[in-house]
Amino acid sequence: MGYTYGFIGAGNMGGALAQSVIKTVGAENVFISCKDEKETFEKANDLGCNASDNAYIANKCDYIFLGVKPQMMADMLKDISPLLFKRNDEFILVSMAAGLSINKINEFANGEFPVIRIMPNTPVSIGNGMILATKNDKVSDKKFDDFKTAMAHCGRIDYLSENLIDAGCAVSGCGPAFVYMFIEALADGGVECGLPRDKAIEYASQTVLGAAKMVIETNQHPEVLKDAVCSPGGSTIAGVHSLENNAFRATAMEAVKSAFERTKELGK
Repeated sequence: MGYTYGFIGAGNMGGALAQSVIKTVGAENVFISCKDEKETFEKANDLGCNASDNAYIANKCDYIFLGVKPQMMADMLKDISPLLFKRNDEFILVSMAAGLSINKINEFANGEFPVIRIMPNTPVSIGNGMILATKNDKVSDKKFDDFKTAMAHCGRIDYLSENLIDAGCAVSGCGPAFVYMFIEALADGGVECGLPRDKAIEYASQTVLGAAKMVIETNQHPEVLKDAVCSPGGSTIAGVHSLENNAFRATAMEAVKSAFERTKELGK
């Protein structure tokens, strides 16, 4: 595709995205910059890509990933915005900051730049992530399609209107933590029933993986799949009854809602 990809901030999420992009576009087309030179060179060496700095990335890269924390975004964009204004070629800012709208990114940069806003989750690091993506009108459909192609090794990517991004992030962005807690709880239950810890974790993890694939690949509603496991008078329906008595669904819904409300607060 001939594009270059720069990552300003290559922490857990930025590093995972960079690793996936490298698989598509090649390490020679990926540049990273961390908070100091030592960390930058260590990370670049680990990934096999180019060690760089914010100024080079702002000056030269076609897709500029803004991988800093939301509270650091304003200062970082203030520093690089003069370099962005001097460019005469096409480039796109890619934000992954929770709660920060495209308008807020441009406000921080004191300009009207092309912006793609993404909300990835941590499983992108193993190629099974979920990325929610939106853009402003300054990003052409072709550039957006090329971006999605470059991100193909991350997992699934789905376009979502910006007014729904925070809600989507509360499910897919925060959701892995909730799922890990559920896996741990399933395993703890198995241990209480006598299973060795390693076996319990293996069984719980594979069960969650398989159940998720059933939902995706059969395209059946989770309720239908759940009912298929619940034999009349059987063990599973007794367990479902226990979950309902302990407000399992309501608790999960409250977790998503709380994450959503906090995400909105971060954008203020």
